Amino acid sequence: MTEGYMYILLCSDGSYYTGSTKNLEIRINEHQSGHGANYTKKRLPVKLIYYEQYSRIDHAFYREKQVQGWSRKKKEALIQGETRLLPKLSRKIFTDME
Repeated sequence: MTEGYMYILLCSDGSYYTGSTKNLEIRINEHQSGHGANYTKKRLPVKLIYYEQYSRIDHAFYREKQVQGWSRKKKEALIQGETRLLPKLSRKIFTDME
């Protein structure tokens, strides 16, 4: 199985884009040239601000989907290496049982 990367880009409008790829350098160049995702195409230029390397691309894809569901604050804690804050920043959904 091929190695993979989960990455986070900072877009020109200040938003984050989370993706995964087999070749990080090529994929960032695709985003930067407007041949990446539709989301980043409208928000150029983009800047790579975080990535994780995995021994398998499917693990990177799983991590991408996990991080995509996170709040902005939780993504920023990950980017800044403040992993101790991640559990506190998890979204909790409460239902009214009454």
